[in-house]
Amino acid sequence: MVQGTASHVGKSVLVAGLCRIFHQDGFRVAPFKAQNMALNSFATPDGGEIGRAQAVQAEAACAVPYVDMNPILLKPEGDSRSQLVVGGKVWGTLDAAAYHERKLELWPLVQASLGRLMERYDVVVIEGAGSPVEMNLKDRDIVNMRVARAAGAPVLLVADIERGGVFAALVGTMRLLAPAEQRRVAGFVVNKFRGDPTLFAPGVAIIEKRLRRPVLGVVPWIEDIGLAEEDSLGVRSSEFRVPGSEWNRSRAPHSELGTRNSELDIAVVKLPHIANFDDFDALAARPGVRLRYVDKDSEMRIPDLVILPGTKTTRADLDFVRGRGIGDTIVAHVQRGCPVLGICGGYQMLGDWIDDVDGVEGPPGVVAGLGLLPARTRYAREKTTIQVRGRVVCERGLLGAAQGLDVSAYEIHMGRTETRAAPAFSIVGQDGAEGKDGAVSEDGIVAGTYLHGLFGNPGFLEAVVQGLARARGVALPPAPPEPDPYDRLASLLRTSLDIDRIRAMVTP
Repeated sequence: MVQGTASHVGKSVLVAGLCRIFHQDGFRVAPFKAQNMALNSFATPDGGEIGRAQAVQAEAACAVPYVDMNPILLKPEGDSRSQLVVGGKVWGTLDAAAYHERKLELWPLVQASLGRLMERYDVVVIEGAGSPVEMNLKDRDIVNMRVARAAGAPVLLVADIERGGVFAALVGTMRLLAPAEQRRVAGFVVNKFRGDPTLFAPGVAIIEKRLRRPVLGVVPWIEDIGLAEEDSLGVRSSEFRVPGSEWNRSRAPHSELGTRNSELDIAVVKLPHIANFDDFDALAARPGVRLRYVDKDSEMRIPDLVILPGTKTTRADLDFVRGRGIGDTIVAHVQRGCPVLGICGGYQMLGDWIDDVDGVEGPPGVVAGLGLLPARTRYAREKTTIQVRGRVVCERGLLGAAQGLDVSAYEIHMGRTETRAAPAFSIVGQDGAEGKDGAVSEDGIVAGTYLHGLFGNPGFLEAVVQGLARARGVALPPAPPEPDPYDRLASLLRTSLDIDRIRAMVTP
């Protein structure tokens, strides 16, 4: 089990890397996280919903992602309330206090999921959440040490040296653990180290002498690892997510935008409850593309493409889009011929109306959308979670460049959208049912879809990027082949972790 001294110390990435290493070494491997809180989620082949991080870890393990890998998922809705997904299905919406009181009711489900994975796989790599010593919550823990005890798992305790205070974090965490919990900690990992790790050798000696356990690795800061962020804390407004570059285009003079060079400028609206923003990781990694997140109309500038992403709360985030002036700016961009793509909740915003008579997202009511697509969304309490195969049927505009290409994707949304517009995709669900998805304006400038993961299809991504380049009048070289990020991560961890000792902890 991988636990951390705090949130965002790198547990998810280390679990993914260990999953790939154990797979490379010939074991059947699965990830597990009892409870995850994230807006990035994934539809499993069995029609459930799990955290995106566990889907990434399953991919690293070359395993099919299933609900048992993440039996409890919390999707924040604001005001200390979260939608609770249990066993892959929506269980209800609770505030933080109510969930804390009821957590132990869910422990049998956690045990059952963990037990099935341990029966099916040779190695289960478990991820904790936050810190194992949140003392005000520890009595109802169902994700950290209680899981380690149930699995009989040794614990690697990870600390993030990038944020500072690594000695206090490790020593303080160990001091606050109960004696039996301390004995379960097999060693430490110092993560996100910049510079020459040999310079930290005295630090390793201090930790080992003070805590009487080995430091099993000093993992370097890994630039552009290529794995999905778990939540929006990993995204900053006006940030260009460009591998190997720190040049922030939002600082460039306005006159330079669109004319500075042949790079494409893509602006993603950073909604307050942005979800599944990992949809755009492959775009951000594509050489020749500068992708930035904006939350003010003044930051929009003159992009080559505007994307309205998914969101957990469409109505509230639509108010945000209007209140910040972003909605009017998007409409003005469309009138100038700038393409706009809406995905999931962003697709719903582009339509004429959002009908929530049952109050799924708040007080019952009907609200006007941005009116860029002739579409009306009606919310329903039942959530759609399904993997699909599709084909681009759009003939013009943004998606027209990808016409006829096959894609694999997934849907996670509340409600249905009816439209008079031409569809963007023909789709076949995992149940074999055929249908249409999305809507495209008559001129092809505006497109909306419920399909997540589209840019993870290399052919689709390249077709869209090259179409934008042609519209801009520039020549963009083809994308070079990308190395497998999990193999790269595994290679880096093999050189920075004591894999032999870690393997010896969990295998005969």
